[in-house]
Amino acid sequence: MRDYIFGLLQTIIRLIFRIFYGKKGKSMPAITDPILLESASSLAHKIRTQQLSSVQVLEAFIHRVKEVNPILNCVVDERYNQALKEASEADALIQSSQYTVDQLAKNKPFLGVPITTKDCIAVKGMLHTSGLYSRRGMRANQDADAMALMRKAGAIPFALTNVSEVCMWWESNNTVHGRTRNAYDTHRIVGGSSGGEGCVQASAASAFGLGSDIGGSIRMPAFFNGIFGHKPSKLIVSNAGQFPTPFSVEQNSFLGLGPMSRFSEDLRPMLQIIAGEKASILHLDKPVELHTLKFYYQETDGGGRLVSKVDRDIRAGLQRVVDHIRDKFGEEQVTRIQLPEFRQSAAIWFANMRDDSGHGFAYQLGDLRYEINTYMELLKWIFGASKHTLIGLITAIMDNLQCRYGSAKYHHMVRKCDNLRENLKRLLGDNGVLIYPTHPTVAPYHNEPLFRPINFSYTGIINILGFPATAVPLGKLGSEGLPLGVQIIANFNEDRLCLAVAEELERTFGGWVRPAVRL
Repeated sequence: MRDYIFGLLQTIIRLIFRIFYGKKGKSMPAITDPILLESASSLAHKIRTQQLSSVQVLEAFIHRVKEVNPILNCVVDERYNQALKEASEADALIQSSQYTVDQLAKNKPFLGVPITTKDCIAVKGMLHTSGLYSRRGMRANQDADAMALMRKAGAIPFALTNVSEVCMWWESNNTVHGRTRNAYDTHRIVGGSSGGEGCVQASAASAFGLGSDIGGSIRMPAFFNGIFGHKPSKLIVSNAGQFPTPFSVEQNSFLGLGPMSRFSEDLRPMLQIIAGEKASILHLDKPVELHTLKFYYQETDGGGRLVSKVDRDIRAGLQRVVDHIRDKFGEEQVTRIQLPEFRQSAAIWFANMRDDSGHGFAYQLGDLRYEINTYMELLKWIFGASKHTLIGLITAIMDNLQCRYGSAKYHHMVRKCDNLRENLKRLLGDNGVLIYPTHPTVAPYHNEPLFRPINFSYTGIINILGFPATAVPLGKLGSEGLPLGVQIIANFNEDRLCLAVAEELERTFGGWVRPAVRL
């Protein structure tokens, strides 16, 4: 009965939002420059072989940002002049013949390619607010480790993208930069917290980018925006330079910085770079024989409490993936499973996020300096006097209502998580992947997540388990004109399996759905 009532309420709420927004919103303008249709890897090759100049490529993306940003509000800060100077220096280095093309490909694989990242990953001299009003004028004094490694590889940061307040919600809206709108339908969300990054990629306004993910903050935006995004295995990529910082060593293992791109071929070289000295653990250059893999799939979480049912379009998309794998690699390679613990994904996530610091989301809203009075701020919000978002305050209240660290429920949920992790490790081994929905619905309307707050559980559970996962778009848009996709999950440090399957699915289904093209 409870599930029936919840389902009925979800249907009514969706109908209300449809009536309120009316017709489909705007979509991204047509692409008029062929440079914007290239992957970052392709652009890097053309730059170092002097088929294109870095300045030419950067100018194309700057022009595209200026074209789409008034509609989408995905970019919140820029360093165009400095980036153009660095692009000119990259061109001069290439023209000097100081290094051969092969040497450049090895030592600076993304030389001259423009890159973006979200406003919580530090880029020296750029805003570093994480969408928090009290940090609105704060700028980073040095690069985050991951961005420093991308710079060393030759990439040129040129713009910063929007996030949710303190990166702990799945719609990118805050009181510093405002709301970001979906490139396929401006009435819809872009996800969070890497929502601006997902949007700038989808609209072809950046070659590639970095995101971060503690509950799905790379994969949900990748899914809603129809691009590729990879959350690496735990503790592979340094989180230094990400704000807010995790409260504990365990929380640090849940957070992962990772690559986002329209094209799957960019994910592997990006991960190789940002993994730094730990890249060797992943064996990313080791070939993956797809015909030897074991493919498991699960269509839903099994009926999680207060979690939406999986959209028919998403289930049909997942089934197309399964059918393709069966046809190409054999019926015996594919197994349908149902892990019962997935029904409690949200409860497991909330419990395992607890630590002995005593701090929660209210402390993050206080800029990691003090805990805000959430109820007082909520009262101020009613009268338009709070500098926090409504959802930020609600999230803090929800967080405070969860089980306490060290309680019986906490220990029970930690044991459930540990058991699930061990079961999945045994199931996947070193040659298995799990195909699972990234999210139960396509991109909701703005503010609709307020009525579906637990839907992040489809991605959040994977963070707590620590496994790598890649969000893969499936080319064809759904019946609502929005991207569809799945996530591919593998065992610890078997990221290359996720990436190989992503590449196969892109070849088969097309991946990113580009806007109209008028060259």
